[in-house]
Amino acid sequence: MAGRSAGARGGTPRLLSGGNPQIAKGFGDAPVEAYLSAMPGWKQDVGRRLDALMGAACPGVRRAVKWNSPFYGAKNETWFLSFHCYSQYIKVAFFEGASLSPMPPGLSKQKCVRCLDLRENDALNEMQFCDWVKQANRLPGIRM
Repeated sequence: MAGRSAGARGGTPRLLSGGNPQIAKGFGDAPVEAYLSAMPGWKQDVGRRLDALMGAACPGVRRAVKWNSPFYGAKNETWFLSFHCYSQYIKVAFFEGASLSPMPPGLSKQKCVRCLDLRENDALNEMQFCDWVKQANRLPGIRM
């Protein structure tokens, strides 16, 4: 099993730089649950809350792990959101965030992507987050 992360074998996933869990690519709830379970410290509670809010805002949302990050989508092979652990925060990326109203506050190197950075003691505006998720779900999404 060379080259596969421990999460793919059922062991404890390795944390990459910044504390991001190394989880093998996979589709469905199981790889995302493995990612959430491996998130370090306070990030795990935030990640689980984000996942629950996405499920509530978009019943039937599709889940996957790609590039060591959970992805969320609703149609075909398109995705509207992902998040990733960094040492001091979690970065939530709305792939068509420039089309959301109001736009999420964080900029990206990609023209259409907007981000939301969540730090340990930040209060997540759950109503706004769910509104963004619902809006993003109605957009075409991106193929990855």
